[in-house]
Amino acid sequence: MSSVYPDPDQPEPVDHFDRLPDSVLLLVFNKIGDVKALGRCCVVSRRFHSLVPQVENVVVRVDCVISDDDCSSSSSSSDKSRALVGPFSNLFRLVFGGIVKPLQALGQFLGPKRSVLNETLNSLSSSSLFVAPGVGDDGEMDHGGVTHHSPTQVLRNFNEIRFLRIELPSGELGIDDGVLLKWRADFGSTLDNCVILGAASVINNGISPEFVFGNGDDNGSIPETFYTNGGLKLRVVWTISSLIAASARHYLLQPIIADHKTLDSLVLTDADGQGVLCMNRDQLEELRVKPLSASSASKRTLVPALNMRLWYAPYLELPDGVVLKGATLVAIRPSEQSASKNEVLDSSWLSNAFEEPYGTAAKMLVKRRTYCLEMNS
Repeated sequence: MSSVYPDPDQPEPVDHFDRLPDSVLLLVFNKIGDVKALGRCCVVSRRFHSLVPQVENVVVRVDCVISDDDCSSSSSSSDKSRALVGPFSNLFRLVFGGIVKPLQALGQFLGPKRSVLNETLNSLSSSSLFVAPGVGDDGEMDHGGVTHHSPTQVLRNFNEIRFLRIELPSGELGIDDGVLLKWRADFGSTLDNCVILGAASVINNGISPEFVFGNGDDNGSIPETFYTNGGLKLRVVWTISSLIAASARHYLLQPIIADHKTLDSLVLTDADGQGVLCMNRDQLEELRVKPLSASSASKRTLVPALNMRLWYAPYLELPDGVVLKGATLVAIRPSEQSASKNEVLDSSWLSNAFEEPYGTAAKMLVKRRTYCLEMNS
C-alpha cells in the first residue's frame, strides 16, 4: 500500500513555471490586462507582485458610478450602498465596487504604508476617491464590505502603462428604447473632432423599407417635415448631449494622463458602446503641455467654436438587412481647422469611427447631400 504522505527522501519537484523568464510572464500579464485579475496575480508571489507594475496594457472596468447625491443622502443603508449613475457634472466621481480583495491586495503590496494609505482614502481632493457613507477606517464599507476606488488611485502604482482602456458600466445619455445614438470623439487639450451617428429607430426583422416607409427616392435631400416635426431639434439635442458627455469624460482623465507619461493610447468607453473617447500619444502630450480650458463648476472641458456637417436619410437599409429610420451622421470639428484637414477627416476618420454595421451606415450617409451648421463654445 502506497503512502499518501510525501517521501522525505525524495527531492522536491521542480516548479517549471518558475523557469519562465520575466519577459514571458509579462506577455501573459499584458494579455490578461484586466486590473482586477492583475490584482489577484499580484498576491500569488513576490515575483508576480514585482512584475505587475510593469504591465503595459491595462483595462479598467468600472463597476459603478456614484453621484454626489449618494454622499449627502440621509436614506437607509441599503440606499446608501446603491450605486447610481450620476449626471454629467458628477462623472469625475468614478468609483469601483465589488472588487475588494484583489485591489486591496494590490494597494497593500504595491502601495504606500498603511497609515499613508488611510490618509489617502480619507482625502477626496488628493486622490479623487469618493468614499461612500458607512466606510470605516480600513477603507471598507460597513454594509456589503465594498471598497470604492477611483481609476486614478487604482492605476497609481502601474508605472509602465502604454495602452489604457477604461470602461464605464453604461453610457451617460438616457435615450428611449429603440433609438440609436453613438458617438466617438478625439481630444488633445480640447476637442479635435467628434462624429455622432443616430437613428430614430432600428429595424432588424428584415421588413422591406418600402413596406415600412413607402417607396420613392428622396434624392439625398432632407424632407421639409424634418424641420417642422421636431426632427432637427432632436438632432441638435443629440449633438449637444454627446459633446457634454465627451467633454466630461475628458475632464475626468486629467490626473491619469498627468501621472502616466508612458501612455501611447487612452480609450474611455462604456459597456453599452454608446460613446468612445480616444487620445493618441500626440494628443496626450498636448494635454500635458497645454493648459486645459475647463469649467470647474460643471467639471467639463470647454470646447471651442465648432463647425458641423450633417447627413440625413429618412431610411437607410444596410447590407445585412438592418434598416435605420431617420439615420443621421454629424461630423464636428473646431472652426479654426484648415480645409485640408477637413477632407482627411471625412475620408478616413468618419468611415472608421464605428464598428459594423454602423461603419457601413456612416460610409453610406457621407455620400448624401451635406448640410452645414455652426455652434459657438
